[in-house]
Amino acid sequence: MPTSCHLKRRFLLGAAAALTATTLPVFAQTKTVLRISTPAVPDAWHARMWTVFKDTLEKSAPGEFEVQINLNASLFKQGAEPAAMARGNLELTSMSPADIAKLVPEFSVFTAGYMLRDPAHQQKVFNGPIGKELFKTVSDKMDVTVLSTCYLGTRQVNLREVRNVKTPIDLKGIKLRMPGSKDWLFLGNALGATATPLAFGEVYLGLKTGTIDAQDNPLPSVRAAKFYEVTKQIVLTSHLVDSLFIAISNKAFNALTASQKQKVSAAAQAAAAYNNDNNLQEESQLVEFFKKEGLQVTTPDVAAFRKAVQTTYQNSDYARVWPAGLVERINATP
Repeated sequence: MPTSCHLKRRFLLGAAAALTATTLPVFAQTKTVLRISTPAVPDAWHARMWTVFKDTLEKSAPGEFEVQINLNASLFKQGAEPAAMARGNLELTSMSPADIAKLVPEFSVFTAGYMLRDPAHQQKVFNGPIGKELFKTVSDKMDVTVLSTCYLGTRQVNLREVRNVKTPIDLKGIKLRMPGSKDWLFLGNALGATATPLAFGEVYLGLKTGTIDAQDNPLPSVRAAKFYEVTKQIVLTSHLVDSLFIAISNKAFNALTASQKQKVSAAAQAAAAYNNDNNLQEESQLVEFFKKEGLQVTTPDVAAFRKAVQTTYQNSDYARVWPAGLVERINATP
């Protein structure tokens, strides 16, 4: 017959087993939450890419992560994401060079005209030694890790009236609409035009009435905003290759296992590749679209534009915060 000591021991063992049975599933179901905040609208490729990120991560690490995608700046306002990441209120976002340059001034080199020649050059610069060095500085100063580089499009000049544009001199006197910040206005003037600040929502009417003579945007934006209805020419100046960087807070990234870090990085690379491929495909189709709409599409002396614009920047206050030799290294990247 069991003694009271034996009964007590059985009770404790049974209780421990029951506790294990009830708590193990809870631990097994715990997922790492990854909150994403972006101002991108749902139809944009750099919004859709987050679904690719989520699906890729679910396939490589099933049940390990809960990815929460917040579009339309519904979680944090545009520009507020880095601060939210620093506070631990956000894990992932996409940051522009201008966002980064606010805290890492040397990164402003990528807000300047003609620093990146084309999408292929963009990827080589950021995936090579230059990117590695600058992203380390970003990590040190902003406490975030850049996981991949996204191509957002190449900005072109869109004219209200047809004009023979070969070099910056040919844009003299043209009222070129630019966003209202001093950085954008500097770029517009560096292109040889008279930079004119105007809200994006007013550009269509401005072109229609002649308040402005031209505007600059990537080709998908020209179609989406229907600027082709009130303009007659697109000049393929290719003066700014727009970038966006998928970034994760260091706090969140460092909390992951080595295997999880690799899977999150791979998911970010897959997301960027999806965005880049689709943006390039759309842009390649749009030249023919605009021609069919009756616009002239011309290519100027891009080398002359690049030389003039880079010289303007290097003689400005902007270049004072750029590391010595950085522009030359970017230009030398094949």
